[in-house]
This record gives sequence, C-alpha cells and structure tokens, in this order.
Amino acid sequence: MAKVAVVEVPQWRGSGAVTAERLKEGARLLAGLVGGDQRVRVEVDDDLAATAAKVRAAVEGVSGELIVTVGGDCGVELAPVAAARKRYGDRLVVVWFDAHGDLNTPDSSPSGAYHGMVLRALTGEGPAGLVADEPLDAGQIVLAGVRDLDPHEASFVEGHGIRQLPPVVDPRALVEAIEACGGEHRATADDSVVYLHIDFDVLDPRFFESVGCPTPGGLVADELISLVKAVGERFKVVGIGLMEYEPGRAEDQELMSVMVAGIMEGCGRG
Repeated sequence: MAKVAVVEVPQWRGSGAVTAERLKEGARLLAGLVGGDQRVRVEVDDDLAATAAKVRAAVEGVSGELIVTVGGDCGVELAPVAAARKRYGDRLVVVWFDAHGDLNTPDSSPSGAYHGMVLRALTGEGPAGLVADEPLDAGQIVLAGVRDLDPHEASFVEGHGIRQLPPVVDPRALVEAIEACGGEHRATADDSVVYLHIDFDVLDPRFFESVGCPTPGGLVADELISLVKAVGERFKVVGIGLMEYEPGRAEDQELMSVMVAGIMEGCGRG
C-alpha cells in the first residue's frame, strides 16, 4: 500500500470565483508540494455533481494510508470526507480549519456558491446530487479557526451542538475537542481517526494573502503547523484536504512550501 496518495482536483466552479486559473494553478502547486507515492489528477466537469462522482472514484481507487486531496475550491471535499465517513464510521472526526463554516444551504447561502455549503452537505443537507450518502453527525465535527459565520450557519452550529473553537486556539484545546467527539459505536477516544480540512483562508491575511476570501483574525503559519502536529501526535490522520490556494505573492508561495512540509511532517509523513 502506498504511504501517501494524492488526488488533485483543479475545481473552481464551486467557488463562483472569477479567479479560476489561480485556483487551478493552486491545486497543481499543492499536489507538487505534497509529492506522494501515488498520484491521480481528476479532470473536472462544468457540472459539480459529475466532478464529485469522478473525485469519489479517484479516492476509492487509490490505496494510500493517508489520502491527501488538493483543490481547487472547498466543494472538492464532499467525496473524500464522505469516503472517510463510509470507511471509518463513527470513529471519524473531521477538523474544519477554515475562516468560514461552509454550513449554508441553497436557501440560506448569500452567494449561492457550493463551496460555502459543502460541510452542511456532508451532514445530509444540500443541493441534489451534492449530498453525502452517509452523513456526518454534528458530533463528529470540530470547527477550528472559523470566525465568519452567516446567521443561519451560527444557528445550525448552536442548535446541533457542533464544537467550535476560538479562531486562535491552543493545541491542547483542539486535542480535547477531538477526544470529546465520537458516536455511540466508538469504543474510546483512542479509537478516533481524523480528517483535516484546511482552507488556507484560515490564515490571517496580514501574513498570507493568496486566497479568495481573506478574513482578518486568523492563524499564522506556525500556529497552524503546531495544531496539525498536536493532532498527528495524538490521533491517526487518515485524510487531509488542502483547499482554496490562489497563488499570488512570491512570499506566500515560499510560505506555502514551508506549511505543506510542516503539515505532512505533523501527520507523520514528512
């Protein structure tokens, strides 16, 4: 079995962005930085559901101990997270490193862009053809770095008891939040496995600008790496999603190299 499998998905239509070329280039660069023992590139369609089906097939077709999916926009995450849910069941905890909750529905979304709905779709509500077959339970989700929730999203988080940590969080607090997650069929916290979703707008735009939705008040690169390392030291990381990188400043590109290396090392794959 390959140690690290990389699935590259240069999708941009889920963002509704006019920066399509930058998102596609970001996916290419991220895939190169991760490396991997097995690599697959998905040819995207105009139709998001068709692309999601291709991503699902790609994820199911690789054999890595750790599957790293690189995008593209956050809508890419539907298939890899759903596949991890199907494989690991209640043992799975999804840590959502993102400035945004991505918890809107088609009715509540201000933009109508799917990348702002994908986590909600993973819980079972979303556009036709773009919803997980085996939904995540709200208790399997930890929001980390999220600091820009729409009112409808905030209500969903509160009403469903989703764990939300402060935008800048101590690594121990993150580990404790993951330990507190889990379904009725999980034996102990030690039985948990983790999927890390990382939208690079979780970073503070004062230090990293190469994203489509920069949001003040986020993490710095060293903080993100420390959080990933804390998770990797305590739990088995079975999947990583690296999303929404829009290459711009040269210094951001240099920092991205450091971050990806640190993330992979933090998961025991450096």
